[in-house]
Amino acid sequence: MDDISTGILFALLACLIVISGYFSGSETGMMALNRYRLKHLANTGHKGAKRVEKLLDRPDRLIGLILIGNNLVNILASAIATILGMRLYGDLGVAIATGALTLVVLVFAEVTPKTLAALYPEKVSYASSILLGILMKLLSPLVIFVNFITNGFIRLLGIKAVHGGDDHLSSEELRTVVNEAGSLIPTRHQDMLISILDLEHVTVNDIMVPRNEITGIDINDDWKSIVRQLTHSPHGRVVLYRDQIDEVVGMLRLRESYRLMLEKNEFTKETLLRAADEVYFIPESTPLNVQLLKFQRNKQRIGLIVDEYGDIIGLVTLEDILEEIVGEFTTSIAPSLSEEITPQIDGSFLIEGSANIRDINKGLKWKLPTDGPRTLNGLILEHLEDIPESHLSVQVSGHPMEIVELEENRIKLVKVFPKPAKKNKAK
Repeated sequence: MDDISTGILFALLACLIVISGYFSGSETGMMALNRYRLKHLANTGHKGAKRVEKLLDRPDRLIGLILIGNNLVNILASAIATILGMRLYGDLGVAIATGALTLVVLVFAEVTPKTLAALYPEKVSYASSILLGILMKLLSPLVIFVNFITNGFIRLLGIKAVHGGDDHLSSEELRTVVNEAGSLIPTRHQDMLISILDLEHVTVNDIMVPRNEITGIDINDDWKSIVRQLTHSPHGRVVLYRDQIDEVVGMLRLRESYRLMLEKNEFTKETLLRAADEVYFIPESTPLNVQLLKFQRNKQRIGLIVDEYGDIIGLVTLEDILEEIVGEFTTSIAPSLSEEITPQIDGSFLIEGSANIRDINKGLKWKLPTDGPRTLNGLILEHLEDIPESHLSVQVSGHPMEIVELEENRIKLVKVFPKPAKKNKAK
């Protein structure tokens, strides 16, 4: 290099630093890409995304190529900087060249390009993938050789070199992705997606209509009473039983009973029983996501929930599960609150004792415990460890509560206050 002028060496050194910056930025840009957005763009035909996805199919080879190029360029730059230092300052120039080159490479070939690539990974990686693709073809024998040695050394350490990695998301990771989507996904849609993910953590007995609230018809009642109940029922289907709910005999669609009334000359208990559908039973611990699929597979919309002893403990419908996803089907002014929750002027809420704790937490953004009783009545009784005989005030999970109305052995209405705000301690 003695015949090469100093100006040319400086120009060559500058070019090498730019090339080093290209390799450094390409590495960071490729690794910082959103893999799911990349896959989406590749599926839509984006050429740059397709090129990058092909390179990332073998990340070990891509990194090997980038590091081979980067190290060759940096070593050559170091040699040229040493020659320039010796020409300009003699033996002292070697130390000066080493220090100066280290600073220049750090700023212009490492930190700056990597920062820009981290900020704009798509722009950097899509553009750099053109040259990287060409270099991969030209240097593939060298890259494969280096990777063979590297992977062999990794295996000696007891580590399996798996290509491509695992890009699958767990439900918790998907939940984080949805929450971090921001304005890209409307808030209402985010809530629905999160609710779908929550279905696997909720069982049918968390949302069921309790046994004592199931509307049914005792088939042993007199016929006029049965007809009156059929014509005044607000539900689309009713349970038919004998004497008690555990002796269930069928599930009757009200539309079918109306058809029998109009078409049959003899509308009797026998024809009514023949028109009833077979009862669909559901184990109490069935997760909602499983039950939703079972409703679809079995062409059912309603089922009775039974415990481990086979006793009926409640009822659940397809609409109940759908409401867990989209919210309650209501025309209320404040659809976020259940009909069992009534706001008061003093900031408190009148809540029915039968209200589900999950519904209360969801509507009011509270954190009442859900790992025990499922209703507010059950939560207070568990806290008191007794059935109250008169109105009293308690504090449960930090919420002041006043029992407003009692009915037989259960709490019917409770006045609940939000948690008092924590006062900052004076320093």
